[in-house]
Amino acid sequence: MDKMTRIEATFAALRQKSETALIPFLTAGDPDLPTTARLIRTLAEQGADLIELGMPFSDPMADGPTIQAASERALAAGTTLEKVLQLVTEIRRDCQIPLVLMGYYNPIFRYGVERFARAAAAAGVDGLLLVDLPPEEVAEISGPLKAAKIAMITLLAPTTPPERMRRLAQAAEGYLYYVSMTGVTGARPITPAEIRTAVEDLKEITEVPVGVGFGISTVDDARAVGEFADGVVVGSALVKIIAEYGQSEELLPRVGRFIAALKQGLA
Repeated sequence: MDKMTRIEATFAALRQKSETALIPFLTAGDPDLPTTARLIRTLAEQGADLIELGMPFSDPMADGPTIQAASERALAAGTTLEKVLQLVTEIRRDCQIPLVLMGYYNPIFRYGVERFARAAAAAGVDGLLLVDLPPEEVAEISGPLKAAKIAMITLLAPTTPPERMRRLAQAAEGYLYYVSMTGVTGARPITPAEIRTAVEDLKEITEVPVGVGFGISTVDDARAVGEFADGVVVGSALVKIIAEYGQSEELLPRVGRFIAALKQGLA
């Protein structure tokens, strides 16, 4: 039997404890790469179970203003895909939390798909989530990723037609990311009751865990969604703290307290 991946092992351990995964998102290179490394370690120490690491891109059309601004700051600080992979390599020296790169296809296409898959695997990347590549068009990248043992994470939305949702859910790897609402990230609050039925239906047709993201910004949000989801993704709320405190000495303590409170709400 194949050895469990970091993502599989993490969700299996959480299932044993009846806990929901806390999956924070932050943009690599915001405000700079050394600070991102310290932030990742802080997230891991304070209870994050997996981390989605944004690859900054100049046209992040699926993201709301908060994460768009983070991408702009990261690019202005000189962040590139190559440097993001170097960051993951550095993190892996002392931290084994699952890391999923999240972003857009263009930088990977320009880098070279097979070259990216090899380099990402060597660095210690566990999964890839591309918000602008329809599942029908993933063939070019899914083969190299599979060979590199990197999970291709699938995004599903409330607008996904039922038959398509079933097909994608059954072929999913790592975990499913269910988008809790239409529109861009961080734009408005969520209504957990509306999401619950969709997530419970999804769990009936897939073998991988189901995470929920978009609009989850408070401990109460996380707790409410954590009652039925396998994972809770928190992005814009964390990125706002990073934007506000940047290089301040308050940054790591404030991020640490935020993540610890979210995890406590999910325990």
